[in-house]
Order: sequence, then structure tokens, then C-alpha cells
Amino acid sequence: MASVIKTRTLDGRPVEFIDEIIGQGAMKDVYFSPDKTYVVAFYRDRPSPQSRDRLEAITGAFRERIFRQEGGEYWKNLFCWPTGLVELHGRIGITVPSYQPHFFFRWGSKHGDFLDIRGKEKEGKWFASASNQSRFLDPRERGDRLGYLRIGVLMSRAVRRLHAAGLAHSDLSYKNVLIDPVGGNACIIDIDGLVVPDKYPPDVVGTPDFIAPEVVTTSHLPKEDPARKWPNIATDRHALAVLLYMYLLYRHPLRGDKVHDPDPQLDETLSMGERALFVEHPHDRSNRIKPENARPSEMPWKDTDRIPYTVTGPYLAPLFSRAFIDGLHQPSLRPTADEWEQALVKTTDLIQPCRNPDCAQKWYVFDNTTRPRCPFCGTPYRGLLPVLNLYSSRQEGHFKPDNHRLMVYPNQSLFPWHVDRSISPNERFSDEQKRRVGYFVLRDDAWFLVNERMPGMLDVGTKTEIPIGEKIRLQDGQQLLLSREEGGRLVVVQMVDAR
Repeated sequence: MASVIKTRTLDGRPVEFIDEIIGQGAMKDVYFSPDKTYVVAFYRDRPSPQSRDRLEAITGAFRERIFRQEGGEYWKNLFCWPTGLVELHGRIGITVPSYQPHFFFRWGSKHGDFLDIRGKEKEGKWFASASNQSRFLDPRERGDRLGYLRIGVLMSRAVRRLHAAGLAHSDLSYKNVLIDPVGGNACIIDIDGLVVPDKYPPDVVGTPDFIAPEVVTTSHLPKEDPARKWPNIATDRHALAVLLYMYLLYRHPLRGDKVHDPDPQLDETLSMGERALFVEHPHDRSNRIKPENARPSEMPWKDTDRIPYTVTGPYLAPLFSRAFIDGLHQPSLRPTADEWEQALVKTTDLIQPCRNPDCAQKWYVFDNTTRPRCPFCGTPYRGLLPVLNLYSSRQEGHFKPDNHRLMVYPNQSLFPWHVDRSISPNERFSDEQKRRVGYFVLRDDAWFLVNERMPGMLDVGTKTEIPIGEKIRLQDGQQLLLSREEGGRLVVVQMVDAR
């Protein structure tokens, strides 16, 4: 039986680990603590003085800056952040919390786990392509569209927090983000390579598929050449957009069928760098994915005419356009992580459950038509479909549209951020702010809003107050004032008749 090694972090905290390697990365050997609540990862090569200085900052000042402030506990679920630095027998190591249980496969692969991945980490790559999903994963591991939207929110929120602290991850990819589509969880790992502009340069250029075009284009230049581009916050934004596109559409945004050069290596460099081109570019179709070249397991996702990126809805599609058309070769135009987070939150309000119980996606974004249908399985919506258009007042008595809609389905909830435009769902939310304030029910082909916690809710047309505990039937054109407080929202009900 392996022995237990006892040591201390450089700042004096006790550390124990079992002297048996449980995993190896590109640079580190990993050991479990006896209670398996954390691991100790030792670098095989001794870090340079600058890299050691960076590790001290990551386990010290940077960590304090994020986790010791208001709402700091929230980030423990989104980052697997190194907590300490150790030095033993000339080797440098870091202590890192163990991954949470939902980031390990429960069922694994199909056919009784023929790939033997049950119990292993849910690396994001398993979920980022249609082929991996349909050929390998047990259906119980795949999750649904609502789960992927939630994952997108969490990833964007985590990247937004890093960038707000002046840090860049530098290697965002499906290998460095664990995801749990069933539970809608995400966690960024491999934090020890964070980039601080002008202080701590990157150790790596990134993972293929996620390296920004300007980094690929200049990768042949010497490290000292000032024209060479390195990972930074702008390249993180490119990687985040690629991740979101792949998790929502199961294909890569730049890997089409255009051949730039007969030399495969040069072709790869050109297609991901200087000549990178969005596979769904509206005016240049030369890099379209040819469905006839796709494997059956990749369909229909590789048919961009059948499932275009616009199925992601009116908030996300414009950001994908900016990321892969306007900002692909102009980093300053790329959407920020905050913009992605806001768009994903609003998109979550715009989805509908698919009526087909066998639909793998389960949910889809409302297409703003009078005959909505699931774009993935083709099942039409049947019945009356209420849509709430949100307005708010910047001047007393004058309401303006907030470009925010809420789709209604049975047991759909209203939350404080729907009622008050000054509230945004974020990491600082209290438990009280997470509680719903109302919900919707369908009874005898009529839709009702039940008021649970909205004092002063008013039917504007009849000037009738809807007390807490009461419900009101939704009607086309109806106006409901959800709150009379400053920032309180007015909703205008739109009934889509798809019977």
C-alpha cells in the first residue's frame, strides 16, 4: 500500500497526499489526498522563476481577489482554482480541489459502456460534436438544449469574471472545461497558466480548434518578434465563441470543406489562421460544409441549411455573426463574455419544450412565427402560445420595450429579474432573489398567471389589482404591470394561435 506523504504549502498549511500517481497531464503528475477532497499536482520540469512567480500570484493574490470578495463562494463551483503551492524534494507542485461528482460519467458510453469511460471525467470534447454524441455516449449522459444553455451561461460568467480581474485563461477549450449537460454544470480547469498582460505571458498558444486566427497566422514568427500574437483576453473571446457554437450546434464554425492548399499542414494553418472563414458566412459560401461529405452520425448538424446558426435565436445569432464574421480577423469586434452571458440568459427565456417526447433536444428557441415548430425534429406547436413582451419605464408613465421576451409553458416561472429591469441574474444573487414570484398554468385551454410574490400587480386595462395568491387569465393584447416600484416592468401579452 502506498505511503502518505506529509508536507506544507509555502504559506504553512498542512498537505498530505498518497504516494501514487493517479493521473498525468502534459506537464504534471497528480496525486490524491487521503480523503480525496483535493489533489497535489507536481510539475515534472521545474518551473522558471517567472512561472513560479505566476503560480504564487494565482494561489495568492489573484485567488484572494476572486474568492474573498462578496459572492466569492459562488466561484468555487465554476473554477477548479489552485489553492496552494508546495515544494518537495526539489519539485514544485500545486494543491487543487477535486472535481465535483457530477463531472464524472455515471453511465459512460453506449452498449454497456463499451469505451469503459464510466467514472471518468466529463471532458467537454465528448459533447462538442454530433459524432461523439451519437456514436459513443449513452443517451442518459447527453442532456438537452436547456442544459447546454445553462452551461453556456456558466462558462460565459466564469470567463467574464476572469477578464474583469484583468486575467486571460489563454487556453480555453473543450479539454479545459468540464461540463455536465444533464445537470447543467460547467467548471473551468487548468487555471495555472493564466495570463496577465505585460506581466505573465502565456506558456502555450492554445488548443487546436480554439486558437484565434491572429495567433495561428503569426505562429511561425520567433517568440521575440513584436509582430507575433499571443493568447490574451481577445483570443479568449474567440475561444469562448467557438465553445458556445460547438455546444449548441455540434460542429466547428471554421471547419468547412474549402481546401486552401494541397499540403495538409499548410491547409490547416491557412484555414484556422490567415484565411479562416465562417462555414455559414452569408456572402462567401466557399467554406460551406458539404452534407454529402458528412458521416451519417454527423447529420443533420453538418447541414447548415437545415440547422443554421440562426436557430440559436435573436440574441445569440447576432453575436455569432460578430464573432465569426466581423470579429474573426478583427479581435476588437469580438463579443465580450458579458454580452454572451446576457444573451444566453435572455435566450433561456425564449425557449419552448418540444411536444415530441422522442426529440433529443427537448427544447427549442421560439422562431417568432405564427406556426412555431421544433427545428430539430420538425414537430409543430399546437395550441395557444402566450408570449410576454417586457417593457420598462425610464420616465414615469412611459414604457419602452426591453428587447426581452418570455415564453410561457406549464409551470414556467417568473423571477425578480423579470419584474424589475434593474435586477440581472448573477453571482451576487441572494437565496431570496432566486425564489420565483409567479408561475403559469394551462387549464381547459386557457393560460393563467398565478401571483405568488408580486405586491401591487395590476391589470392595466381594467385597473384591477391581482392580489398575491390570486391568478389572472392571459389575453391577447393584455397589459400587466408587475411592479409599481421604480424599474418595475410592464408586460404586454401576445397570444400566438397555433391551434
